[in-house]
Amino acid sequence: MAESFEKNWYVLHTYSGYENKVRTNLESRAQSMGMEDYIFRVVVPEEEETETTKSGKDKVETKKTFPGYVLVEMVMTDRSWYVARNTPGVTGFVGSHGAGSKPAPLLSDEVELILRRLGMSSRHQDFDVEVGDSVTIIEGAFKGLVGKITEVDKEKMKLRVNIDMFGRETATELNYDQVDKLV
Repeated sequence: MAESFEKNWYVLHTYSGYENKVRTNLESRAQSMGMEDYIFRVVVPEEEETETTKSGKDKVETKKTFPGYVLVEMVMTDRSWYVARNTPGVTGFVGSHGAGSKPAPLLSDEVELILRRLGMSSRHQDFDVEVGDSVTIIEGAFKGLVGKITEVDKEKMKLRVNIDMFGRETATELNYDQVDKLV
């Protein structure tokens, strides 16, 4: 069976309540087993909910968006599939039909929707931009404007970009997937 070297998102099924443990385990296994070029981001979809207590105080709780599931961005090879599948707490991949069949990846539209709801970019941290590069804003209030990058936060996948607004330079913060690099 030919292996694809395309990076896609897959869904791991886990024991409920073990999502964060699976994320930590898979990230450390990817590093210790030399799989950093095959297993990239591991995400536990969570949302913050604010509840008002009986005493009238706001209490913020983090709730799992999909309890029992973890998203993993990876290149599906026999080895990466084995590493992810055999991570403690993982019960299997969603979309795998058993009998050794590899799972189907999530559709890019689904991934983008989920990541955007989490305030994350669908682009990976190795999006090739640096301070001084010019970018075109392709989404949001400043769509169509060109700006110059003044700051790159690879961890949060955010950029600080200066744009020209009414003859003044204005700084704005954007996600990686809100811009295209000008060549």
